[in-house]
Amino acid sequence: MKSVGQDTLGTRKLLEVDGKTYHYFSIPEAQKAIGDVSRLPVSLKVLLENVLRFEDNRSYKVDDARSVAGWLETGSSRREVPFKPARILMQDFTGVPAVVDLAAMRDGITALNGDPQKVNPLVPVDLVIDHSVMVDFSGTADSLQRNVEVEFERNGERYAFLRWGQEAFENFSVVPPGAGICHQVNLEYIAQAVWTATIGDETFAYPDTLYGTDSHTTMVNGMGVLGWGVGGIEAEAAMLGQPIAMLIPDVIGFKLTGKMPEGATATDLVLTVTQMLRKKGVVGKFVEFYGAALDTLPVADRATIGNMAPEYGATCGFFPVDALTLEYLHQTGRDEHRIRLVEAYLKAQGMFRDSDTPDPVFTDTLELDLSTIEPSLAGPKRPQDRVALKNAATAFNAELTGSLGVPANDVDKKVAVESTNYSIGHGDVVIAAITSCTNTSNPAVMIAAGLVARKARAFGLTPRPWVKTSLAPGSQVVTEYLDKAELSVDLDALGFNTVGYGCTTCIGNSGPLEEHIVDAIEDNHLVAVSVLSGNRNFEGRISPNVRANYLASPPLVVAYALLGTIREDITTVSLGTSHDGKPVYLADIWPSNKEIADLMASSISRDEFIERYGQVSRGTKEWQALQVATGSETFKWDGGSTYVQNPPYFEGITMQPVDKGDILGARVLALLGDNITTDHISPAGSIKKSSPAGLYLTEHQVAQNDFNSYGSRRGNHEVMMRGTFANIRIKNEMVPGVEGGVSKHYPGGTQGSIYDVAEEYKAEGVPLIVFGGKEYGMGSSRDWAAKGTVLLGIRAVVAESFERIHRSNLVGMGVLPLLFNEGTTRQTLELVGDEVIDIKGLDKLSPRMTLTLAITRADGSTLDVPVICRVDTVDEVEYYRHGGILQYVLRGMAQAA
Repeated sequence: MKSVGQDTLGTRKLLEVDGKTYHYFSIPEAQKAIGDVSRLPVSLKVLLENVLRFEDNRSYKVDDARSVAGWLETGSSRREVPFKPARILMQDFTGVPAVVDLAAMRDGITALNGDPQKVNPLVPVDLVIDHSVMVDFSGTADSLQRNVEVEFERNGERYAFLRWGQEAFENFSVVPPGAGICHQVNLEYIAQAVWTATIGDETFAYPDTLYGTDSHTTMVNGMGVLGWGVGGIEAEAAMLGQPIAMLIPDVIGFKLTGKMPEGATATDLVLTVTQMLRKKGVVGKFVEFYGAALDTLPVADRATIGNMAPEYGATCGFFPVDALTLEYLHQTGRDEHRIRLVEAYLKAQGMFRDSDTPDPVFTDTLELDLSTIEPSLAGPKRPQDRVALKNAATAFNAELTGSLGVPANDVDKKVAVESTNYSIGHGDVVIAAITSCTNTSNPAVMIAAGLVARKARAFGLTPRPWVKTSLAPGSQVVTEYLDKAELSVDLDALGFNTVGYGCTTCIGNSGPLEEHIVDAIEDNHLVAVSVLSGNRNFEGRISPNVRANYLASPPLVVAYALLGTIREDITTVSLGTSHDGKPVYLADIWPSNKEIADLMASSISRDEFIERYGQVSRGTKEWQALQVATGSETFKWDGGSTYVQNPPYFEGITMQPVDKGDILGARVLALLGDNITTDHISPAGSIKKSSPAGLYLTEHQVAQNDFNSYGSRRGNHEVMMRGTFANIRIKNEMVPGVEGGVSKHYPGGTQGSIYDVAEEYKAEGVPLIVFGGKEYGMGSSRDWAAKGTVLLGIRAVVAESFERIHRSNLVGMGVLPLLFNEGTTRQTLELVGDEVIDIKGLDKLSPRMTLTLAITRADGSTLDVPVICRVDTVDEVEYYRHGGILQYVLRGMAQAA
């Protein structure tokens, strides 16, 4: 935080902790002007404090504070308020393009005769490299090292770039590969619950808040830190100090009572919560947990629930800070003075929960008695499809002949696997993965998995030979306490050797199955199964060879590896035979709650967290050996690189923005229907050899086997712009009956890829327009959906309605979002795509003004159509006038220098 507002309401006060003085903006003091907010949900109090701290009578106004307070009248609001998080969290896939933009800004400020060292994030940014490690090797003692070596072979160029960024930028930290998963590192180390910043000689305290470039940023909600996932452009805007407007959300109160029963886990709890909230309908809403159960519910369990907010559809799943949070901060090695500051600050603000705290006012509520939780799975295709463990086999068998489409006379088919002595069939588990921060951040379920392995090993049980087993902890602390508890040796003996510290199987980096197993599955159309301790299980996500995926607790992952199938009731059938020939059942190897608690108490210590995180930025020997150009203020771009390139956003930039003027003589690049998502627009998945991106890589001597994915090449705009609007399912109405990224070039009507047509228009100096229907821009693949749009030469998008964040992103990249008036559509206008469009009135642009589309048809007839310009705020007008938010901020930095 570089500055605070003007404090019109006079809420600034002092707080003394251990003899140190902190400035803060008092919510109780604000009540004198805006009314009683004592029963406002704590998550909304965080938004209110943000307004009080930054109130400047421009972006932040006193009326915004009154709007948050006014929410209490009905438990809802249609008003927007600005929000600036305290910090940004990134993972490497989404973080690389942000660092590319920062590096390009340094080149841009140099062109403006400014100081490149002035270009730095204005709020702290932590980038954790966790998305690239894959399970190429598993089940052996050397799996971890072999996977690390392959990871660096694949990603060395990207990693060297991030190493340069780590050394070049202030306020920017990189956690190297091999340290853990970003959300678990955030929970265990980065997050502080209350953040501080020094301006001049004054230190300010305020709530720890963040945006993350990954949807599961919400995990840290479990320790009272408000944050959620955003697209790359929103993250970059916040990183550069710009507020992002958001609707004051509905807040659903989720009351928790009772205590967890014997044998149930936090995973079973979160799957139940997810099912309930999906049924309730909480998309776009905050969920805040309250109730007597919070007095005993550990922060690790809360974090598991917070983590899956995207799966239950909420913006966040928030738990207020209380005494258990303070205990967790101590346990995980946080500074003792900071812990005392957290308690003192939040109590002063009326944001600290205890057993006597009155229930907040909520938009709506629901309730769950924890004593009713039972062991569960979720699947086979969606995380909200919970099924009780005792019913899992029956439910799967019904799915086989139902949604999975297996003929009834084929369900019991068995296929011999070549070069082995076993056969596999429908429902056999071929992947059993302890993976994902959702569960590996929770010591109780990890210790439970180790105990299941220990007891199974004692009986002489081993996993079925067709099961690929793996363990990918979310931090090195997990390995530390498993080693101390002497459980690692048991997990290793069952093939759950550590394969890497990263997301792995949870995001689809499960690696290859054994070749003959793949042949058996694919040649015989078998429905193979994965069981994983992750958070998402959509068909095709975990492995291209696995159609049914079940989310489960880590101990159940181990148990299913032993059973080898989901078609039998794991609660009643034998998992195998012991040394003495007796059947072994799940109940024989399942640990008691006391066993788990006792082992946690003896194996987990504060010192482990301090020691492991004390060297978190050091990295592996492979990281340290990367060749990096040090001491350079600007990045030395390699024109031959296919991973990292200098984007053209600042080419020819001048200190004053050039008047963009009206858009004249524009052509239509695409006519699109309703519900066009950012997944339709943004490049994603594998790169086809015949696609424009594939042809580009081939021209640059990249073999098809080394194409990698669009995600891994997000730092190269040349690849990404070629994949924009290239989704194989997108339908451009200019080319009826054709699916995929195809358009026509007029006046001749020549058909080609959207990229090639756009390039032809660009060479002619012709601006482009896209027309859409309702809900244009839904989805989560947001940043390149806007970046790719502008790089194709598209100056405006005209639609019947826009998804809120994509609209903002278009403005942030200098593209006009234009809204048809009610009753007007591309269809009522009978557009075919051969029209010439002028957009007039841009010389006097103001928020939400009416502009005119002047349409000239191929026959020469004309039509003027009024549209609403969805540039919604004064700040957004400035972003557009400057050509985008990056250019706006860069000019400001250059002028300040």
